[in-house]
Amino acid sequence: MFANWLRENKIAAGILTVLRLYLGYSWFTAGFHKLTGGFDAAGFLKGVTANPVKGPDGAVVYGWYVEFLKGFALPNVDIFNFIVPWGEVLVGLGLMLGCLTTAAAFFALVMNFAFFLAGTVSHIPTDIFLGVIILAAGYNAGRIGLDRWVVPFFRKTVLKANDPVKRTA
Repeated sequence: MFANWLRENKIAAGILTVLRLYLGYSWFTAGFHKLTGGFDAAGFLKGVTANPVKGPDGAVVYGWYVEFLKGFALPNVDIFNFIVPWGEVLVGLGLMLGCLTTAAAFFALVMNFAFFLAGTVSHIPTDIFLGVIILAAGYNAGRIGLDRWVVPFFRKTVLKANDPVKRTA
């Protein structure tokens, strides 16, 4: 019942607009500051791998993630120095403009979980909560935004053009 209201109601669309504007601004400003402030993920990644998240028994909780950071992220830090700030800026723009909103919410959640697994808490639980609501709302989250035009265009042109079933009269 709540899911239907969230996905179809015009009042919900208004509330979702406020939520995505707030979340989008947060993502955009974080990415913008990284782009203009000389962002380098190497220090963060070295700190995370040196001091991973540990449980009450002292064991590393997300060992697989620490290994990913050591084996892939650190050796390829230049890739992360590019995709993190630009990802944050693009997610922020998508949410603020209501353009490809569900994709933006999905990638916001991916980044939030990546930071969360690394042991950063901050405002991430709130961002995850809001991101899940926006993602669950689907199209309605971007109804008051560019998705009003982008999603129907995408469905009509891109998805129909790639339809493997050829219809004959």
